[in-house]
Amino acid sequence: MGAEAWGHSVADLLQELGRTLPVPEDLLDRALELDKAYIPARYPNAHPTGSPRSRYTKVEARRSIQHAEEIIRFCAGLLSQADQR
Repeated sequence: MGAEAWGHSVADLLQELGRTLPVPEDLLDRALELDKAYIPARYPNAHPTGSPRSRYTKVEARRSIQHAEEIIRFCAGLLSQADQR
C-alpha cells in the first residue's frame, strides 16, 4: 500500500494506518490489550515471581488470539481492497 510499517506496537501501527484509512475504535482497543501483554508475556523475568506461562489464563490466551486474528483479518481485507484498485 506504499507505507512502511515499523515497530512492535499493534496499536501504534493501527493508529498510523488510521491517518489514511478508517480503523474501527474497537479494533484499536483490542490492539491496546495485545500491546499490554507483549513485554511481560515474552520475557521470563518480567514478573516478580513465576514464569509468564504461569501468569496468563487460557481465557486470556484465547481472547488474545481472537484479537490478533480479528486484526489480521481487518488488515488482510484492506490489502485485498488495495489489490483490486
